[in-house]
Amino acid sequence: MSAARQARLQWSARPSRGHSSRYDPGLVEAARAAVERLWPGRSATVSELGGGITNRNFKVDVDGEVFVLRMGGAKTELLGIDRAVEYAAGRRAFEVGVGPEVVHFEPAEGWLVSRFIDGRPISLEEMRRPSTLTRVAFAMRAFHDAPHIPGRFNALAIVDSYRATAEAHGVAIPAEFAPARAIAEWIRGARGAQPKVPCHNDLLNGNFLDDGSVRIVDWEYAGMGDRFFDLANFSVNHEFSVEDDRRFLAAYFGAERESDVVAVRLMRYMSDFREAMWGVLQSGISDLDFDFNGYAAKHFARMEASAGELQLNT
Repeated sequence: MSAARQARLQWSARPSRGHSSRYDPGLVEAARAAVERLWPGRSATVSELGGGITNRNFKVDVDGEVFVLRMGGAKTELLGIDRAVEYAAGRRAFEVGVGPEVVHFEPAEGWLVSRFIDGRPISLEEMRRPSTLTRVAFAMRAFHDAPHIPGRFNALAIVDSYRATAEAHGVAIPAEFAPARAIAEWIRGARGAQPKVPCHNDLLNGNFLDDGSVRIVDWEYAGMGDRFFDLANFSVNHEFSVEDDRRFLAAYFGAERESDVVAVRLMRYMSDFREAMWGVLQSGISDLDFDFNGYAAKHFARMEASAGELQLNT
């Protein structure tokens, strides 16, 4: 890279909401190389966005246009992530007014470029407000009712895949796995076959933004699946009570049905099981400085605490 061109790629370390101010020379060079390829000959300012564990995200200001560059992390295919599916899901989310515009995808590199959403986070407390619950429910319903997307998501199959991959990488499977797997099998039998709809499957609080509309980001685990996994994933990640679930589901379905509440409470267990085994697998494949074992233990503990309310005869 010429000195003149290098000078036009600026790394911003100024702190701002949602951004990391740490300076990693290797990370800077990787981002600069990506920006050089994606926006050749254009002036750009690059800053790292915080909040991600699996990937690296950057805000890129190019001649007054603002984008997010997502650079996929190493070994993410072992987590069941298919970048082509993520791209298709992101485009579908934009089509139905839920996600940011996806403007470019580099399959070989795993780079995804979308328009930056200048929105604010939605706190856990705000998520419980009736007006916010209704807006979030409508956003989720819009995606669930959208045309099919590629990929499939089956929580129990993913849990089993994570276990097998973790074992192949020398990870000791926690003792909690066996009883949890038995409960999960009971849940699958109790619920039976479910219609498959487009699902996000990773509805953490940080994946919601409000720019006047509710936007959902980070579609890397998306696929056709059980809408009740998505609803439960949202519920458990926002620490909803049973009453919170009733209000949310009434907004989502337009009617109050106790069977919907029961389904969500069952699938909250499945959401935590997937999350726990994600942590177990990551402990064996990730190079990041993150307590994945502690993350897994937290979710196994929450599963144990919630098992009593399920009242299952396993």
